[in-house]
Amino acid sequence: MSMWIWFGLGGLCLILEALSGTFYLLLVALGLFAAGLVAYFDWSLWHQLAGFIIVSVIGLLLLNQRRVERKRSNRSATSDVNVNLDIGMLVDVSEWKPHGRTEVLHRGVRWQAALSPTVSEPALPGQYTIVDLQGVTLILAPVKSKEN
Repeated sequence: MSMWIWFGLGGLCLILEALSGTFYLLLVALGLFAAGLVAYFDWSLWHQLAGFIIVSVIGLLLLNQRRVERKRSNRSATSDVNVNLDIGMLVDVSEWKPHGRTEVLHRGVRWQAALSPTVSEPALPGQYTIVDLQGVTLILAPVKSKEN
């Protein structure tokens, strides 16, 4: 096949991809462009098809792996910095009450706060990072000190 046929089909897939909004046609387009590149070097049709299939399948596997990792992370909206702008902000804790509870001043308002269940260290006064928001309670984790 002529390289221009491969490139033309790849361009058509890119146009269809822009209309559909999925990444699958983008992977097919990349495979078609790879086959066109192989055709540019005058390799056989079998090499062109192999280039098309290999690039498309590798892209599909990478896309699927990314989707699995995204599902595996399973972040809630309350701990996502893109949804909740308080995540990552620093607060000062002067004292901890029993059961890992305290009150902190954040944005000019006194908030209830609790120590994150993922923290294994004892709750000590100091600076903490907001890692989640559960209802009206800030979930805190200690600020990691940079050890040199």
